Amino acid sequence: MSPEQAARRRTFRRRRWTVGIIAVVVIALIAAAAFVVTTYVDANNGIHRSTIANQGPAQNTGESNILIMGLDSRVDENGNPFPQAIYDQIHAEDASVGGYNTNVLMLIHIPAGGGKAVAISIPRDDYVDFPGSPDGVDKGKIKEAYGDAMDASMKKLTAKGVAQADAYQQSRAAARQSTISTVSAFLGGVRIDHFVEVTMAAFYEVAQAVQPVTVCLNHATADTFSGADFPAGVQELNAAQAMAFVRQRRDTTSSSFDMTDLDRTRRQQAFMVSLAVKLKQASTFTDFGKLQKLIDVAKKDVALDDKLDLLSFAQQAQSLAGGNISFVTLPIDHFDTIDGQSVNVVDVEAIRAQVKDLLNPPTPTAAPSASPSSSPSSSSSSSGSSGSTGSAAPATPNPVYTDSSSPLQSGTVPCVN
Repeated sequence: MSPEQAARRRTFRRRRWTVGIIAVVVIALIAAAAFVVTTYVDANNGIHRSTIANQGPAQNTGESNILIMGLDSRVDENGNPFPQAIYDQIHAEDASVGGYNTNVLMLIHIPAGGGKAVAISIPRDDYVDFPGSPDGVDKGKIKEAYGDAMDASMKKLTAKGVAQADAYQQSRAAARQSTISTVSAFLGGVRIDHFVEVTMAAFYEVAQAVQPVTVCLNHATADTFSGADFPAGVQELNAAQAMAFVRQRRDTTSSSFDMTDLDRTRRQQAFMVSLAVKLKQASTFTDFGKLQKLIDVAKKDVALDDKLDLLSFAQQAQSLAGGNISFVTLPIDHFDTIDGQSVNVVDVEAIRAQVKDLLNPPTPTAAPSASPSSSPSSSSSSSGSSGSTGSAAPATPNPVYTDSSSPLQSGTVPCVN
């Protein structure tokens, strides 16, 4: 074989090898596309949906307000108990404990044109008016609007002879609408376009799918009620620890650290930021096994409104995971006891004015140059990065937040109380 023939043969082999790689890539892409389409259709066919009356413009045509509702119920979207292993891991006893309270209420505002989103946390014990007086109740803790409406609906439908399973689903839909109406009225008539409802099991199983998740704490703390037992600093949490992290609202050690329900709200915000960082780093949405598990979780333990498009929502979520969102907790005027219950008394007009400003920020004249850690409401501290597992710590210092009412910026793992 002449040198020219040998060279042509080597070239042919390289081309064949290259073409082989391209073929494998193309096949993988086709398989990935088929998987995404299949799981998208599968999820849309299996996930719980209900209609809400206060619909806004179609998604991706303008701004969007999405209400996140985290339920304290110990059952799934069909009213079935969780597996006992989940109760054991999340320190939630069994299906007989807990009610249908929305212990997490968060309005996510996504502005038109790709501006920075804002997530507004509403403390669960805020004492508010209940539009329509569900179950004959005019006022109460905002978290109770769901359960009161569900109870009232179940009574009416059962009296009419509606089958139990149908009455249950219709009553869950009525409860969601009641919560949406209550939140909208409380915030001054804010339009709510969509909702996402999750159970305790959904949170746990999502955390299980992506564990470990990195968090950072300003103080060492423990709590026998939630199962929390954490050192100070940056650390990695498994799913059970993550559940304790977001549920803890007291410190049962002899330390002087005084934790409140507002600190728990801040923990929930911080965990969402940490989870977004984790998802972005781990490329979870390209891991077919994890993606299928998340779809399976959604079918059992998540409900959406019937207008929320999953693909559009996923695209928005990817943008938010990149740090394009800040978190704010609405203020409390003072604490009080009404009808034997500890409640948060709030200045409704002040809250409505604040929400209006948050949803309609002034157009910036120049791109902001300050980082979250240099803002007046937070301070950066390298000592906050000396946690129990330094391998997962970000390269830059973690922004430190000690005031639960200050805005929390996304983009890097924050240190919180």
